[in-house]
Amino acid sequence: MGKIGHKECERRATCARLAFVLVAALVLVCAAALAGCSGGSGARAGTNAGESSGASASGAGDAGSGAGGNVALADEGETSGPAWSAPSTIVLSPYNPDGLEGTPEAGVDTSSLSQGYVCAVGVSDSRLKFQVACGDAAYNYDLPQDGTPIVCPINMGDGSYTFRVMQNTSGDKYVELFSTSAQVALDSEFEPFIRPSFYCSYDASSAAVKKASELAADAANEGDVLRAVYSYIVSNVAYDNDKAAELATQTGYVPNPDETLASGKGICFDYASLAGAMLRSLGIPTKIITGYVSPDGIYHAWNMVYIDGSWHTVEISVDPDTWTRVDLTFAASGALDTVGDGSGYTDRYVY
Repeated sequence: MGKIGHKECERRATCARLAFVLVAALVLVCAAALAGCSGGSGARAGTNAGESSGASASGAGDAGSGAGGNVALADEGETSGPAWSAPSTIVLSPYNPDGLEGTPEAGVDTSSLSQGYVCAVGVSDSRLKFQVACGDAAYNYDLPQDGTPIVCPINMGDGSYTFRVMQNTSGDKYVELFSTSAQVALDSEFEPFIRPSFYCSYDASSAAVKKASELAADAANEGDVLRAVYSYIVSNVAYDNDKAAELATQTGYVPNPDETLASGKGICFDYASLAGAMLRSLGIPTKIITGYVSPDGIYHAWNMVYIDGSWHTVEISVDPDTWTRVDLTFAASGALDTVGDGSGYTDRYVY
């Protein structure tokens, strides 16, 4: 499941460093900016944690008229690779109260770091955030105030991490309630991206998981799995312009894969989260990326996938054993005035 032993890939690869650029994918665009994209490079605990746990929401503008567009659906092209069978169990990321450091009012479960995730809990009358920091980078997540645990990915590779539970004092000022540090050595680089986490939430009973299992039932290899999931999303999920407009000035949006599946519509973050849930549940490492696309620096969301096999069509080229960018909007609408010209992507946050 973890594909241990594969060569380490760069976490923040850009399009120029890839051997190729895909013009097909599993996500639609937010035309102007990403609705509720989170993270936060460099936000530090103490006096100013900022609002990086919910960068400005958006989607204002026309990012696509609906499912399908002019994309050639993926019932074509060739796949290859070793024989594939569905995983016997879904890899999950359970909270372990016995591994809690601190208290239930402000604590961190560090018992599963090698498996690629960390959990946090907090209770407060004021807004809470949980920060995952490594080196000069930090990701901030909204932490429920009622003690409900959250699961966050260990998404910056091996290294020395610091975890902080922080409480809002006023404006964008936060004070640290609890902090702990740990040296992380992942069981494999894929661990954070084969299980559910904050922006890719699902469990064994999720509708997205059940649908993914149905779609992959006849797959011969992982290329077939990717093709089946891609085809379904292209055909059945439309871009939600109304939602994009509603979220344009909001922060802290968290996608829900099952809601996207049920409604048949969403914004770019919804597409990326749904694709992540489906593919991860089938054992395929999938990253959710937010960042910028050329030429206008539009904020956007997409996926990167890693399959043991290949899938090739006229528009699509996924090769084995490498992280491959997948972004539906360019293929669906020709991009340009909505997501860019397909020539340059800059990764900012990885989930």
